[in-house]
Amino acid sequence: MRKQIVAGNWKMNKNVQESTQLANEIVNGVKDLTLDNTRVIVTPTFVNISEVVKVTEGSAVEVAAQNMHQAKSGAYTGEISAEMLTSLGLKSVILGHSERREYFGETDAILAEKVNSALANGLEVIFCFGEVLEDRKSNNHFNVVESQIKNGLFHLPADAWKNIVLAYEPVWAIGTGETASPEQAQEMHAFIRKIVAAKYNVELAENVSILYGGSVKPGNAKEIFSKVDVDGGLIGGAALNSADFLALVQSF
Repeated sequence: MRKQIVAGNWKMNKNVQESTQLANEIVNGVKDLTLDNTRVIVTPTFVNISEVVKVTEGSAVEVAAQNMHQAKSGAYTGEISAEMLTSLGLKSVILGHSERREYFGETDAILAEKVNSALANGLEVIFCFGEVLEDRKSNNHFNVVESQIKNGLFHLPADAWKNIVLAYEPVWAIGTGETASPEQAQEMHAFIRKIVAAKYNVELAENVSILYGGSVKPGNAKEIFSKVDVDGGLIGGAALNSADFLALVQSF
């Protein structure tokens, strides 16, 4: 049975004191919740990971990284390797976020390398993809999503997929206040599961968690998460407020 996941992407927000306070509030907030099939993940910025790991130790809250470099080590000033992340106790990393693709020139080929490096180091990958508004308007969104998944992940053997979480994020809905309707989210998630099943098999496709990302908030989460192929959310703005984030955790 695939897991439900609420993952908070804190992006470039919160200093170390603010990060530990937010993590503390989330840890305390989930203590009395029944999380039988729900994972709660937070992703602070690199410089605050160590302190947030300390705060969350022994709790139900997992800590993941927002990104990583594909190389094992070397002259890559300012970059972070998979081994560095695992040495901090991390088990998951976000790769392919639309902001990394758009602002930092991360191509499908680069992301495939990053995926390989993450998996080789025992990290679970939360793999992001999604179309821009022009693609949606021109009815090209299915092709774009299929291409991003195919180029980034379809070189993997089937057994690698136990460490893959998919995150569909329509770029036009990130930080804009616009949200794909629950029906649009379900339509795309069902399509994603279909193409994964066609490449591998139905059982694999049914067991991979597919998250929705794009202006999810307490007011719309319950309806979005209720869709049969939506397994939770990769949360941006609402993840920076513990009350909002905890409301999302309880939206299944």
